[in-house]
Amino acid sequence: MKKLLGFFFLMFTVTCLKAQNCNCGDNFAFLTQRISKNYVGYTDKITPSNSKQFAKFTDSLQQIANRSNAYQCLSLCREWLDFFKDKHLAFGMAFDELNADSVRTFFSDEEKTKWTDSSFKSYLLQNKAKLDPVEGIWSTGIYEVGIVKDIKPNQFIAFVLKADSVRWMPQQVKFRIMKKGGQYQTIYFSGGDHSEQHPALIKNADTLDFGFFKKWVKVPKPLNATIEKEIDLSPKFRVLNDETAIFEMPSFGKLDYVAPTAALIKKNESVLKNMKHLIIDLRNNSGGSVLVYEKLMPYLYTNPILKEGGYVLATAENIRDGYSKEYPEVSDSIRNVLKKNLMTLKAHEGELYKLYPVDTIKFNTVYKNPERISFLVNKNTGSAAELFLLEAKQSKKVKIYGENSSGTIDYVEVITTKMPCNFYTLYYPACKSFRLPDYPLDNIGIKPDVEIPDSVTDWIDFVKNHQSK
Repeated sequence: MKKLLGFFFLMFTVTCLKAQNCNCGDNFAFLTQRISKNYVGYTDKITPSNSKQFAKFTDSLQQIANRSNAYQCLSLCREWLDFFKDKHLAFGMAFDELNADSVRTFFSDEEKTKWTDSSFKSYLLQNKAKLDPVEGIWSTGIYEVGIVKDIKPNQFIAFVLKADSVRWMPQQVKFRIMKKGGQYQTIYFSGGDHSEQHPALIKNADTLDFGFFKKWVKVPKPLNATIEKEIDLSPKFRVLNDETAIFEMPSFGKLDYVAPTAALIKKNESVLKNMKHLIIDLRNNSGGSVLVYEKLMPYLYTNPILKEGGYVLATAENIRDGYSKEYPEVSDSIRNVLKKNLMTLKAHEGELYKLYPVDTIKFNTVYKNPERISFLVNKNTGSAAELFLLEAKQSKKVKIYGENSSGTIDYVEVITTKMPCNFYTLYYPACKSFRLPDYPLDNIGIKPDVEIPDSVTDWIDFVKNHQSK
């Protein structure tokens, strides 16, 4: 009976996969059509000078897509989107919205090794004296892989020992690395959706650092609890000393952090008005909603601040998928603004419409404190966080520290679209800045006033003690 139920469940999952259209050729054609009609940057990026090259490129990928499977389609669609060099264009899988068994089936053909948990641990025990330093069990705190010599000289494979058992199953190959001149290099790293990535690898004793793809620590060395747990992206405020406080803002998470940020500012109002130096940490803040930082603007203010405007490409699809959404968690005033924008766009359907006019921010009061405001910015600071920087840097109180920001700011307000295959989700922006074409910032970023040297590990301490000039 159990075998019969298992067979029925497997057939049900396969049937669900077939019920939707996961033909790669059809999905690629849908992608190209959707972007050409609805991506606000399309006519800026595809010009008479490159249109023939682009058409040939698109046609060649369409031919490959026509004979590719659903799994291969992920990287193929991303390759096409990469032509636009816009970090707001993305193609992926919304795992939270997908059935777990369907996801497992989708990735069931992923490369696997014959190593098992028990055979690998026996290998480590029997060869303890002659193992390469990288061989062993490595963990992020949630994921666990075994790294072992491959049959290819100087190469090692990392296979899953423990994972979420949905996207990643035991024995699937997570990444491959190479040893060259005593140093380890990434051959490839498979992301959460199994897409091939090539992050730089830094090995420091018993830690493998893949940057965005986490730090992996060798077991049985005790794991640092901060390596990987549920990431807390909520805003935080703390006092560092008698003169300095820090506002950590790791995300503007769409509209999710508007209320908690406003509450935190209100709670610490007296501290903000009496603290000489305020550090605003925007490192790794990839954006979201500009409404999150609005309540901080009075503390930055010294003179009228120009707020850049934007055009929205008001196609029927963009209005439906991007501007018709309801946000029950926001205030009535914000909800009314969103409704007004929706009605305006519907009245101008088919136009590249000036939804956001250039505006000037003015306040009646210039606060004495904070006297000095320092922004911490790195290459992962993008989108709405960069809009914050463009406004803030107009204040005489503000200096930006760190490195160039991401450069994800010319085309914003991302639309989320389901593809014919429900496993895929397409993301693209519908709004573009009035700065274009004269002052582009995409892939350039905002340059800091003070660059923090690579040798500095504690950026907060550096800024806290830096003498503003």
